[in-house]
Amino acid sequence: MESLYFGLVGDLPGPGLPPPAPLPRFREDVPAMSTGMSSGPSAPPTAAPASTSRAPLSARGPRSTAAILLIACAAQFMVILDVSIVNVALPAMRDELHLSGAGQQWIVNAYTLGFAGLLLLGGRAADLVGTKRAFLAGLAAFTVASLAGGLATDGTLLIAARAVQGIGGAVLAPATLTLIMTTFTEPAARTRAMGAWSAVMAAGGAAGAVIGGVLTQYAGWRWVLFVNVPIGVALLAAALAYVPATASREGGLRRLDLPGAVSVTAGLTALVYGIISTETHRWGAPVVWAPLTAGVLLLAAFLVIESKVAHPLVPLRILRRRSLAAANLVVIGMGAATFAMWFLLSLYFQQILDYSAVQAGLCFLPGSLAIIAGAQLATRIIARTGPRPLLVTGMALSTVGFLWLSRITAGGTFASDVLAPFVLATFGAGLAMMPATVAATSGTDRAEAGLASGLVNTSRQVGGALGLALLATIASHTSAGRLADHPQDVDAALTAGYGRALLIAAVFTACAALGALAVPGRTRRG
Repeated sequence: MESLYFGLVGDLPGPGLPPPAPLPRFREDVPAMSTGMSSGPSAPPTAAPASTSRAPLSARGPRSTAAILLIACAAQFMVILDVSIVNVALPAMRDELHLSGAGQQWIVNAYTLGFAGLLLLGGRAADLVGTKRAFLAGLAAFTVASLAGGLATDGTLLIAARAVQGIGGAVLAPATLTLIMTTFTEPAARTRAMGAWSAVMAAGGAAGAVIGGVLTQYAGWRWVLFVNVPIGVALLAAALAYVPATASREGGLRRLDLPGAVSVTAGLTALVYGIISTETHRWGAPVVWAPLTAGVLLLAAFLVIESKVAHPLVPLRILRRRSLAAANLVVIGMGAATFAMWFLLSLYFQQILDYSAVQAGLCFLPGSLAIIAGAQLATRIIARTGPRPLLVTGMALSTVGFLWLSRITAGGTFASDVLAPFVLATFGAGLAMMPATVAATSGTDRAEAGLASGLVNTSRQVGGALGLALLATIASHTSAGRLADHPQDVDAALTAGYGRALLIAAVFTACAALGALAVPGRTRRG
């Protein structure tokens, strides 16, 4: 069922908002995305026939199926919420745990790297080892890590807990959709269930910053993590009671490409560590070049592994498709810019504009709504335009927004300096999200549509992790240079760093717009 998960969750940007409507079929050779809105979405050949071991909807009764829907939606809400809930809490975490700028980056990137590196593996796990086992394992890891993070007494423990959260989320998130798709087999019931699941995801993404702000201001930053614990415990008990067990696929664990998952996750982590280390060390220092070299070697090892194993996470042949390669390049640039934007604006709101955590959280709400609006518009018109015009337009709008945002000043306000460009940048990102998934799956077999859309999501997370590391480091270097010349003007120096980083973010989205031109145009039938 990983194809079903990735077909819907093509996007987890800063606020983690998915395309809220089914993806249309705009060409005869483009497989329709599996969103659960049709009567029988096809799973890839590698998916376990989980539905054959479950009682049909009518045999279970409305209470049981309603409980499963509630369990799946609540678990997915937690995963999506934790993508953005910590951003507003970063200044409070920094003050109590004495985090450096690099430490604040790792609070975000530890989760992102764990989630991105193991997301493809997690999608496979639900099919191969059984949905209930995967769901319980992912939920338990996520809940325990949330508790450990809330109890952390230093930055290292908090970062480690966030990494385990990401790993748990990578297993849990695909399992939630698998539960829905194998429980609700009748078309009308499945449509209602998928509508509820999608709405919960959108709500989690939009509410993350606001909830994080309220919890940070009135209960303390630890509660942005503690809030998951009672929910997780309740869901574990409910899942044990209501989710039926499914047989694991024979030899399922042997089919999981653990070497590939470990090598790509470790390689990306090493690259991010090397980039972040340049904040306090020169490029020629061993603490910089050693992890960068190790990262490159580990990613090279990943490519070798994928070419040799019987069941690779990423069959390399799929990367030769022009539309898929171009779509992945686009979302890497998009992720690199947008992830860093949420991080930098959170610091700008609270450190420069002196907003409270609640005020900062509310400032993010227009951007979350703009993403939803952009995604809705793209869903309605892509059947007429195809993905390429929407990708180019969306990334062009984001570029203008980032260029405008880069002009923020220490004496500015949210309404006059941030609101309009922020909405423009996020609307553009929303406009491009779902078309990127459509472009990636264009011309692929139905059996590979899930893998293609899964790669898009993973690429966006990878771009976000690398982009945040690079842009936050640029901001730090710029601010340090300004402080050396004007040591008394701290706010102006910090703002100059944020502005420079947002300017480079505009370069990333401009490159994404150019890359979108490589996406094949719409083919009309004569």
